[in-house]
Amino acid sequence: MNRIRFKAVAASMAALFVAFGCGNNNSGNTGTGETLAADQTLRFPIQDDIQTLDPGHVSSAVDITFTQEMYTGLYKFDNNNKIVNSIATGPPDISSDGKTYTFHLRKDVKFSNGDAVKAADVLYSWNRAAALNDAYATVFDPVVGGPDTEAGKTKTMSGLTAPDDYTVKAVLSDTAGYWLTELALWTADVVDQKAVTAGGEDKWWQSPATAIGTGAFKMTARTPKASMEFAPVKNWWGGSTGALTKIQVTIGEDQASQVKKFESGGYDVVGPANNAPGPDDILRYKNDPAKSKLENIYPASRTTWVSFNMVSGPFATKTGLKPGDPTNTTGGADAGKDGRTAFAQAINRDQLIDVACAHAATCASATGGGIAKGLIGYVGDGKDPLSKFDAAGAKSLLTKWDPDGSKVKGLTAEYNASASNKTYWENIQSQWKANLGVQVDLKTVDFPTLIKQRQNNQAGPITRGSWGADYNHPQDWFDNLWTCAEAAIGKGSQGQFYCNQAMDTLVHQADAKPIDQAAPDYVKAGQMMIDDAVEANTTYGTQTYFTQAYLKGAGNGGLYDYPWEGMRLLKH
Repeated sequence: MNRIRFKAVAASMAALFVAFGCGNNNSGNTGTGETLAADQTLRFPIQDDIQTLDPGHVSSAVDITFTQEMYTGLYKFDNNNKIVNSIATGPPDISSDGKTYTFHLRKDVKFSNGDAVKAADVLYSWNRAAALNDAYATVFDPVVGGPDTEAGKTKTMSGLTAPDDYTVKAVLSDTAGYWLTELALWTADVVDQKAVTAGGEDKWWQSPATAIGTGAFKMTARTPKASMEFAPVKNWWGGSTGALTKIQVTIGEDQASQVKKFESGGYDVVGPANNAPGPDDILRYKNDPAKSKLENIYPASRTTWVSFNMVSGPFATKTGLKPGDPTNTTGGADAGKDGRTAFAQAINRDQLIDVACAHAATCASATGGGIAKGLIGYVGDGKDPLSKFDAAGAKSLLTKWDPDGSKVKGLTAEYNASASNKTYWENIQSQWKANLGVQVDLKTVDFPTLIKQRQNNQAGPITRGSWGADYNHPQDWFDNLWTCAEAAIGKGSQGQFYCNQAMDTLVHQADAKPIDQAAPDYVKAGQMMIDDAVEANTTYGTQTYFTQAYLKGAGNGGLYDYPWEGMRLLKH
């Protein structure tokens, strides 16, 4: 069995690494005869401040953009979301049973402060990220001792060793066809132990003096909630850092103000770091022949949904539940399912995307489950009955579930504030009022607060849920969002605290298989969630940028922003 799996994984790796090239650098030298501007300062805004630039804690799309520029790991993703080597010299050697990975490191890698990077730094970084046990610590679940380190039972993973200064060996508990892809995530990036110690475990990343990484760029200035600046690392070990000499990020402007400043020449691009323009401006640009030339819409592997709290409040499956308790009630009564179904089917998604998504320019209707269309694990077009608008049926079901209106009295829905989210949720609110006769009051918080509330078991009855894929593998969705372990601690976007032990077993089995064998199991798991009416999936996303004509190389590959190394400002 293991030998069969190993062959499949090895074949998959060959495809993944087909684009391998030493350093994989994007250069500003295009050979097209372009004339570069004298000032190569890239300027763009974000609305909310970053939460963290510590790779062991990073989980939001905003933070990922900057983390991927400042740090690298053994591997990274290129613009086509394929794995390429970074600190590693190439793909790992894998034992015949598929459980032992041996990585060979480049000998010229240095941190931005000049410190040499060796195998001990990889072990420190990986053990630290596992011990922090934040949203993406599950990257190290496959390693022997990984779960124990995440649980605080040990400080280091017993399956992780360094035979010499430039070799790292990892022993896995079982085959995991997805693990190599996970190692290209920020969680496995290498950090400098000396810098972490000097700056303080919880705040080292906040100061340019100690925010030390191996990436092509480094932070040079930061004023919380106001601005950040970055600059290329001189004599970067990875090769050329491209044409840009400075990156200036303005923090705290709303979407409308960002676009106004873009139009006056104050920004080169609006859209990076998951900060797309608002829907009104996107539609305005779409309908303007001149402005439409500056508008670029990229597919985004993101799903947005209405998240129902399944352990407390009116939508809970039964009373007395705590996060991590089974919420699946196969063979028994589900006290909240009719309510969840009614609220899901009372949303006309065609109306929603017309009103809140710039006439469908910024999103598409979600009809095929929680995993976004186009990705492995997508259940299928029209396969989610909760997405089928049925106002009369929803009203009838609501009356059956809550005949006297006591369950929905004073009901609230909470979302993180932005112009696009405001339009989105106000439309859903109006539809629930029109189709169900229920007034749902809206509450806004910033994104960090929304996540904290979930982690502290303070999520309201209805909250905004959203997830952008980290890579094209269903394991990324299920293990980070919908397992019982995630429900217990409210990680990621798990605002509903869903826990189905049968689905957990199925997903665990699928995780160990090659993806071609595992895909049907993931689809079955997605169908289980639909059958349990876990969430009302509303839209699949797109990513819109407004880009000045003189800026080249900016864009999005569906999962991540293109790296700064490939951008340049032409004379204008």
